[in-house]
Amino acid sequence: MIAQFLRLTGRGVADLRLHPFAQLLTLVAVAMVTLLTGLILIGLHNVNLELLKSRGQVEFQIYWKTDAEVETVLEDWKVIKSMEHLMLFKTFTPQSALTELATTLGETGDFSWLAENNPLPYSGLASFAVPPDAQDTGWAEKLLTQLNSLSGVKKVNYTPFQADLAQSWRTMSRAVIWPVLGFLGLIVSLVVHNTIKLSLLTRMDEVEILSLVGAKPAYIRWPLLTGGFIQGVIGSGAGIGLLAIVHSFIAEVFNFPPFLFEIQFLPTEQVILLAGAVTIVSIGSSWVAVK
Repeated sequence: MIAQFLRLTGRGVADLRLHPFAQLLTLVAVAMVTLLTGLILIGLHNVNLELLKSRGQVEFQIYWKTDAEVETVLEDWKVIKSMEHLMLFKTFTPQSALTELATTLGETGDFSWLAENNPLPYSGLASFAVPPDAQDTGWAEKLLTQLNSLSGVKKVNYTPFQADLAQSWRTMSRAVIWPVLGFLGLIVSLVVHNTIKLSLLTRMDEVEILSLVGAKPAYIRWPLLTGGFIQGVIGSGAGIGLLAIVHSFIAEVFNFPPFLFEIQFLPTEQVILLAGAVTIVSIGSSWVAVK
């Protein structure tokens, strides 16, 4: 049984050489569809990343006690830097806070007379990414309590509405992205299915002859399904390779002032899902076409 399975699989791979032009066109179609889908996914991924930078984070303004020891403040900073979901932590000493305030106020911000008796405390601005279950678990309130419990901290300020806005954006982005991905999946299925079906039409005479001589359906179908699998793997791999090449040319297109926006490539899990989805569609299209 295993020997026959391997033999039919080998025949399916070998049969790809029988109609090289049709097979090449199929591979090109699969690769182009993968490339197009990948480009759209890169666009969605980068738009989502940029929007989450402003709508997917909650900022906490932290102020330490004016009489807090430097060692205590540094220890608190270390604890904050180890917290989960921390995206950015900007710290200010009393001196740097005074300089920042003077810079912000411009010409009217001359506070040099306060240098010897600076009333500003140590402070910090911590930005946290909002986890998906933030609203259900009261994440922001727990984090606020955790920050307030630090030994040298006097008070922590944050806007509760900001957490709700961040979570709402995550919910909305998922609601938009998944229908788009479903639509793209439908387009990929139709294109790949019709392309592979046209490719299999070139072998209709072979299938009819095998049927007339009494060959079992599995004997006929398995090599054709193997061909669909190989086409899906090679085609999706070629499409992802082309996607990486295109990305290398467009990655720095907007990386200049005032945009300073670097286009990120797809995460590894999305690349694997894209290749797997195209391969599964190719196998399914081959099955439908064979049937």
